[in-house]
Amino acid sequence: MRGVTVRGVHHHYTFADYLRVEQDSNLKHEFLDGDIYAMAGGTPLHARLTVNISSLLHAQLRGTRCHAYSSDLRVRVPATGLAAYPDVTVVCGELELDPENDHTVTNPRLVVEVLSDSTEKFDRGVKLKHYQQIVALGAVMLVSQHQPSIEVWSRRADDRWTESVNGPGTVARIAAIDCTLAVDDVYA
Repeated sequence: MRGVTVRGVHHHYTFADYLRVEQDSNLKHEFLDGDIYAMAGGTPLHARLTVNISSLLHAQLRGTRCHAYSSDLRVRVPATGLAAYPDVTVVCGELELDPENDHTVTNPRLVVEVLSDSTEKFDRGVKLKHYQQIVALGAVMLVSQHQPSIEVWSRRADDRWTESVNGPGTVARIAAIDCTLAVDDVYA
């Protein structure tokens, strides 16, 4: 992923600059280390997987203090400044809003990224490491578009992260929100 460059000169943006770009644009952007990245549109499969995950989580979370949100919810990592739009976000309890923007939350319990060819390396590497610095975050779910595979990264009590990979015929367990997702249902 590359930031915005104008005529060979790289500009370092502030979060306030980024918010102005977001306000004036009909596209969504992510923000990291002074760079603003336009988000590409997803594939039909990406959209279907996202809706399936949202629906399955919504049904299980009904009546709890946790709620699933679409990719319209911006999440910011206070420790690093990353601002992103996960494909699905679950927040438990009250929304904690970013002090610089009341449309941005800082306390997701779960973030879900449906991996695309153009962002998979970034999502699995840099973005995952940023997400893992969110104090409230208990799990990150990475969902493949190429095969029925769901990776769940879970925060342990000692603050270390463990990964479980779930394939066809198995169930992904998300202890942080007390939910399960049958891989076959996600890919139905």
